[in-house]
Amino acid sequence: MTDTAPQLHDIAHDAFTTSVATLARSVEASGWAPDYVVGVGRGGLVPAVYLAHRLGRPMLSVDLSAGVAAFAADRIGPLAAMSREGTRLLIVDDINDSGRTIAGLRTALSAEGADAAAIRFAVLIDNARSAATVDYRAETIDRHADKRWFVFPWEAMEDRAAIVAEALSVPERLG
Repeated sequence: MTDTAPQLHDIAHDAFTTSVATLARSVEASGWAPDYVVGVGRGGLVPAVYLAHRLGRPMLSVDLSAGVAAFAADRIGPLAAMSREGTRLLIVDDINDSGRTIAGLRTALSAEGADAAAIRFAVLIDNARSAATVDYRAETIDRHADKRWFVFPWEAMEDRAAIVAEALSVPERLG
């Protein structure tokens, strides 16, 4: 752990909705349209709801972070099967920072025989140095230079001390 206090960066609701609109325009401009928007718990659920409404698509969810199989591992197989049947899935998360979540989902879906061509990933904030790539992003940062800890609108209710503790648990992102 580091003793450096994290630079918390609160994202205003208006900035968040602007980012969702930016993602929607990127998806629409690509000529590819999802059949379902899939929110990644916890951070990708709210952006996925907004994006699903903006794109006029239904939404599903998956959550690897909670470690509950019924909402993670058990949902990967059905999502993979949907992709094999030609169903297009847009998987949404809040931030692609280290790439661990995106890579974990890709690996899990691939292990279940998913058709990678039917799956795309979108995030509000994409770290250019991430180990994983995404198809759509509203903003790109370079984590080497940008050490802000992003606090999204849905995290505003969390105790600030808990947010600081979470930030301090990943010192490589703080510099």
